[in-house]
Amino acid sequence: MGIQDIIEGKKQWRAHMARVKALPRDYQIVYKEIQRYFFKVGPVGLTDGSLLSGILDFFEEGVAAGKGVLQLIGHDVAAFCDDLIKDSRTYADIYQESVKGKSGTAEK
Repeated sequence: MGIQDIIEGKKQWRAHMARVKALPRDYQIVYKEIQRYFFKVGPVGLTDGSLLSGILDFFEEGVAAGKGVLQLIGHDVAAFCDDLIKDSRTYADIYQESVKGKSGTAEK
């Protein structure tokens, strides 16, 4: 990854976060909770940016339709997040596999 890629990535992230800041306050709070959850759980596909951008698009559509954020996602943010990534591989999965692999070789 070259310096231009890094600069372009930062520009895209700043533009993304400007869109988040344009959302109503309740949407911003929930978006940041979702973001925090994904950064902790670590779905492998998160780095391409499509997951968070898709959520932001979904939220912007909800705002335009006059819906509250909890009408869109329900009252359990973690359950909403888990449902989004249920078929995705996470860094936690990779870690668990590596731990199992190491303990399996130690037993043999």
